[in-house]
Amino acid sequence: MFNTILIANRGEIAVRVVRTARRLGIRSIAVFSDADANAMHVRHADEAHLIGPAPARESYLRGDVILDVALRAGAQAIHPGYGFLSENADFAEACAAAGIAFIGPPAAAIRAMGSKAESKRLMVAARVPTVPGYHGDAQDDALLAAEAARIGFPVLIKASAGGGGKGMRPVLRAEDFLAELAGARREAQAAFGDQRMLLEKYLQRPRHVEVQVFGDKHGRITHLHTRDCSLQRRHQKVIEEAPAPDLSDALRARLHEAAENAARAVGYTNAGTVEFIVEGDDAFFLEMNTRLQVEHPVTEAITGLDLVEWQLRVAAGEALPAHWPPAPQGHAVEARLYAEDPAQDFRPSVGRLSLLRLPKALRVDAGVQAGDAVTSFYDPMVAKLIAHATDRAAALDALLQGLGHTVVEGVTTNAVLLRRLLRAPAMRAGVPDTGFIAREAETLLRAPDPAPDLVVAQVAASVARGAGDGAWQRADSWQLFGVRETALRIDADGLPCRVVLRGGQAQVDGGEWFALPAARIAPEEDGVWRVTHDGTPHRLALGDAYAPASAAATADRRLNAPIPGRVVAMQCAVGDAVTAGQVLVLLEAMKTEIRLTAPRDGKVAAVNCAPGDSVDEGAELVSLA
Repeated sequence: MFNTILIANRGEIAVRVVRTARRLGIRSIAVFSDADANAMHVRHADEAHLIGPAPARESYLRGDVILDVALRAGAQAIHPGYGFLSENADFAEACAAAGIAFIGPPAAAIRAMGSKAESKRLMVAARVPTVPGYHGDAQDDALLAAEAARIGFPVLIKASAGGGGKGMRPVLRAEDFLAELAGARREAQAAFGDQRMLLEKYLQRPRHVEVQVFGDKHGRITHLHTRDCSLQRRHQKVIEEAPAPDLSDALRARLHEAAENAARAVGYTNAGTVEFIVEGDDAFFLEMNTRLQVEHPVTEAITGLDLVEWQLRVAAGEALPAHWPPAPQGHAVEARLYAEDPAQDFRPSVGRLSLLRLPKALRVDAGVQAGDAVTSFYDPMVAKLIAHATDRAAALDALLQGLGHTVVEGVTTNAVLLRRLLRAPAMRAGVPDTGFIAREAETLLRAPDPAPDLVVAQVAASVARGAGDGAWQRADSWQLFGVRETALRIDADGLPCRVVLRGGQAQVDGGEWFALPAARIAPEEDGVWRVTHDGTPHRLALGDAYAPASAAATADRRLNAPIPGRVVAMQCAVGDAVTAGQVLVLLEAMKTEIRLTAPRDGKVAAVNCAPGDSVDEGAELVSLA
């Protein structure tokens, strides 16, 4: 076994690897960019080295710099985590040439599976079922359009060198094909430096089912059961579970066999995942991720294994146990808590985590803690919450309860979406298909419900009842005659509410009077009331009762950059008439292409940016007359 490893990554996966290394008595070396100087993975590792500026291409993607640090620090192996250099065949070869073990598969396997077109050809030869499509080298627009027509719409455009949903566009109609092709190429070039595309038949309501595989250096390859990752936004996973439910025994056995055959076809070693799309009783190879997956904790939960430990053991030359795969125990579900706003097309949210409270009853994999910042440079994940129980229903309930005890302040998160998904009847009945979130967007992605009047009034009453023992110290004042009436302002989720209390009744913002329950809600130490009502968390605080009511907001005429990023395309010009919601600017930030839309109807008065410009948060990009 190794005595020193370097972790070529950041965030929760780096912390995760450090945890296993420490348990095994292995010294861990972290690397960090300028933006991560005080990050959690830096604080947890035994040693840490600066590798460059904040942008990933100048730090975490600098394989030469990372390898130099590993050599100077005496690392015997490098764990790449996931993302960044984890599926970079050149980096794996450079490690081998330097005499440092790459904790992952051989470079040839990475290269073969890194090209979607090449991997499809290999899978056909290995008799692994694949989706009808086009995987050729010719890439001119007319040929791709003709191939799309041959396959039959709807089709799916995918970046040949990509992953994580980047450069992936479903196209339902032939007349939309060329525009979507151009957008997919832009995303692929920005993410991977490669514009090559492949086409596939777009299945209408497929599930995303994957098989965890493991191979050792002694020729043994085995599976570690299935996972379902069908709940996705923008082709990126949100909730995952293991084992994949609602599969027949025959289909499950076919998936296990196909995954093992796919791994054998490329001489695979270490941890990997073979992904399939499943519709009915049909299953088709999607791709192979030649690394550890973000959702690996659900497999660990049902097998009792530490997959990172076995990555290290296999990389050091150990053989896999003869009794694998162990039988799955119970059911596990994982939710990805992201700093993003689902109601704003999943726009990433940046800021400092002024408060972060994560559930103690669940397994939590996090790379940040209170006081840390979510920046625009990297993936906006805050934490992964994992529940394990005897059956699926109990696991869903445990995860839902854990999310009810999760508090994040300083950034917007997708916590409300996660709760809605876990409570959705379709989710409770069985795993929905990959299009479920987009199809139910009106219900799932609406803005969080405002704090109900009842909750606002209960907080106001708590203030009035509990501010002191003496009459002169009470917040509701003291009077000699008549029915006492108290007016307070409560800031509920950032919105000022005027509450009037009279006897046992309350009125909010001039509405109907209603009976007030006697129950008192106590504030927390910072004087803030954090209340979860019907699955939605609310933040309430005492405001100034005499502050003037704010005027109704008027439509803004400015379109500002919500976070720092790079302008990839302009879809308006000075003088254009635009309508509210029309896309005016495409901005790339946090590995995501963000569509910025007109705040209202109007005419474009000024355009203050151009494709290729780097813009700061708050920069005015377009203004309307």
